[in-house]
Amino acid sequence: MFKRNMFLSAVCAALLLIAAPVSAHVTVKPDESAAGSWETYTIKVPVEKDIATTKVVLSMPNGVEFQQHEPVPGWKTSTEEKDGKVTRVTWEAKDGGIQPGQFQQFTFTAKNPDKEQQAAWDAFQYYKDGSIVEWTGDEDADTPHSMTNIVDASKLGHETVDEHGATTKESPAETQGNSGIQTASLILSILAVLLGGTALFVTVRRKKS
Repeated sequence: MFKRNMFLSAVCAALLLIAAPVSAHVTVKPDESAAGSWETYTIKVPVEKDIATTKVVLSMPNGVEFQQHEPVPGWKTSTEEKDGKVTRVTWEAKDGGIQPGQFQQFTFTAKNPDKEQQAAWDAFQYYKDGSIVEWTGDEDADTPHSMTNIVDASKLGHETVDEHGATTKESPAETQGNSGIQTASLILSILAVLLGGTALFVTVRRKKS
């Protein structure tokens, strides 16, 4: 039993070691967006070292046209252009930056390319000691870039708004499933009305008899 517990502890520790760097990756969301549309993207920058992150540089994927950014208190935002289009966006801390154990999100809007493709977001994370982590590798790399699948709008789910005004997206399968549920509910409601009407008719007829 002791050996078994030791083995399970070792496995759990190994899984934690594997999961830790993954959770610290710089990511750009959403993972999927419609071709030709305007999208609001968010880059999330966690600190994976014991020192602060003071600057973040994000390269625009081919075909993605940067439009606007949301101001972030304590950060200066600048852009680099080529042929009249933004190729890089830089967020630089005016003060302490992102501290260890924290993360920061930067939001911007961009126009997606008209055709389906995979948009690779190359990011560069600068630390206070001058070191740089380049998030430019493929999915199997230690420092992978984030990916957004640009797909035809028909392949995306529909947006729904709940009673609190929050907007969520349903996948095509979810949309189809919900439509089926709604149709079944409508049929059951109609049957209930018909059965109720029939029962009332039979009751009235019996009373007259």
